[in-house]
Amino acid sequence: MANIRRRGTKWQAQIRRKGRASLARSFLLKSDALAWARQKELDAERHGLATEHKALRRLSVAEIMVRYRDEVVPRKKGADRETISINAFLRLPLAQVAVSNLTTAMVSAYCDQRLTTVKASSLDHELGIFQHAFEVARRNWDIPIADNPFAKVTSTKGSSPRTRRLQDGERERLDDACGQCRNLHIRYLAELALETAMRRGELLNMRWRDVSFEKRTLHIPVTKNGHARTIPLSGAALALLRDQRDHFGPSSERVLPITENAAKMSWKRLAKRARLENLRFHDLRHEAISRFFEKGLSVPEVALISGHRDPRMLFRYTHPRAEDIAVKLQ
Repeated sequence: MANIRRRGTKWQAQIRRKGRASLARSFLLKSDALAWARQKELDAERHGLATEHKALRRLSVAEIMVRYRDEVVPRKKGADRETISINAFLRLPLAQVAVSNLTTAMVSAYCDQRLTTVKASSLDHELGIFQHAFEVARRNWDIPIADNPFAKVTSTKGSSPRTRRLQDGERERLDDACGQCRNLHIRYLAELALETAMRRGELLNMRWRDVSFEKRTLHIPVTKNGHARTIPLSGAALALLRDQRDHFGPSSERVLPITENAAKMSWKRLAKRARLENLRFHDLRHEAISRFFEKGLSVPEVALISGHRDPRMLFRYTHPRAEDIAVKLQ
């Protein structure tokens, strides 16, 4: 901002900018001082803009993504998934575009292409990663990015919330298929999911020290939303944990000593063997939460078990069957 002041019989205009030498000049007329100051400020802005454009022309989108992958992603809970998403993006032409040339239209075209192979929810997850990478670059790395093209685009195809629940006979087929698994931990993984409504990652991270058979509770210190919780355990859940302990013993700190990838692959084979069409592992969480409500538990009680802090999100996981309500009405 220019400073205009009167000095004797003249008007002095002085411009100070951080990191640059100050400029000053005197004029007989105040209007001339104002005009000169405006012109110098405009020249300074244009010079800075040209410098910023030059820096962004030398920087590709891939360079930002690689730095974000290597410096920021390892500190995040979903590091493995985000690394996979970024590595896949780096193989695409959009990653080689200079940051100065990246436009919202380019990102929109990328979204249209991705929607031919992935669902809208997966695309939104990817866009969230790329948007955050650009925000980190702008705010923390002093990269002069004026606008974030990834923040201006969302998937245009909305994804309907899943309502998949176990149908008649599917629980029995699931139990039979669990008995045929070579990886015996998968049976406990699936059945505990139905008894506790825990996420797959929470189940795989269970530690024996967090299980209290006396209090009939399980403490979950690391959760998706970052809020630890302690949940009550049903009689069936306690029986499963005792059975797991008796079969395998406390040889491992973890209750289910298998990797996430092994759990994913085993579940796919299990669902195929049980002839469970379009049933994802996460649907077991939907099933468990719906059953809690059918047992008469209140919203606060179910939220304590599921970890939902917003009742609206909890209701998205609740899928009462119309035929069951019809029986009650009768």
